[in-house]
Amino acid sequence: LSQSFPNPFNQSTQIKYELPLGGHVSLAVYDVLGRNVAQLANAYQEAGYYSATWNATDRASGVYFIRFMVSSATGKVMYSKVNRIVLVK
Repeated sequence: LSQSFPNPFNQSTQIKYELPLGGHVSLAVYDVLGRNVAQLANAYQEAGYYSATWNATDRASGVYFIRFMVSSATGKVMYSKVNRIVLVK
């Protein structure tokens, strides 16, 4: 999981990630209270480079968290990372 660009951002931000091996990818955005505000990916993906864009025009300014998790076919978490992003309007 790379740092989103731009960050801080105004309306939308691009999130890039790479998978060395295929797996079930979950890419979600959470607010500071831990509520899931956007699900950007939730499916099996093959190895490769990917990107997702979060359009936050309907959200308030503040800090949000991107949670990236990759699981194997058996459900074992192979990789997990959380990045902080800032929405400024």
